[in-house]
Amino acid sequence: MIPPVFVLVRPQMGENIGATARAMLNFGLERMRIVDPRDGWPNSKAVAMASGAGRVLDQAGLFPSVQTAIADCDYVFATTARGRELVKPIVTPERAMEMARALIGEGKKVAVLFGPERAGLENDDIVQANAIVTVPVNPEFPSLNLAQCALLMGYEWRRQTEVIAPEIMELARTDFAEKIEVERLADHYEERLEAAGFFYPPTKAAGMRANMRNMWSRLNLTRAEVQTFHGMLRQIAYRLKHQGE
Repeated sequence: MIPPVFVLVRPQMGENIGATARAMLNFGLERMRIVDPRDGWPNSKAVAMASGAGRVLDQAGLFPSVQTAIADCDYVFATTARGRELVKPIVTPERAMEMARALIGEGKKVAVLFGPERAGLENDDIVQANAIVTVPVNPEFPSLNLAQCALLMGYEWRRQTEVIAPEIMELARTDFAEKIEVERLADHYEERLEAAGFFYPPTKAAGMRANMRNMWSRLNLTRAEVQTFHGMLRQIAYRLKHQGE
């Protein structure tokens, strides 16, 4: 699967081009095209800022216009907060990259346009795109810099093309405690708390015990953590027992 090409339209600062290269490579994207950069190309400041993502810049194509940069593309997205007066589909980054995956899966070539830092894409650029991508940002401060926008699009592309678990528990070479181990821990605490007079008044004791059992089961404790809790309670009990000695 050939990933979409990111087209930087009239970028103004080499540092922003370099930062965009880093953002792209973070998510496995290496196809960059640059249209009429203000400070020329190649750019030493872009190379310095890329910091490890130099190969994205080395492979970047230089083009005189948006039209030539996307000439071989079948579908083009324009990232902008403007251009709403144009009759085009307006999609979120997530939806755009979902569409990109489907199009690329059919053998189509996809491009994403990013505008200049100061004012973004002009209408003459946007009219050449098939759809507009707009990020749901704060309407009182909608401006994203070039690398931030590329990072968002790259992240959504990665999410569409990789199986990524929404949550991972790193067990650090151990495993979760079994239910019986958690129950014994609960028994231990209830025994000590009963002796301390915690379950008062007696009419509420059953509900208090149930709440504690629910708390223990919700914690998803590892075996090491269960042993730590046992040790903490034993040490407290020992200190209290020998406090006056």
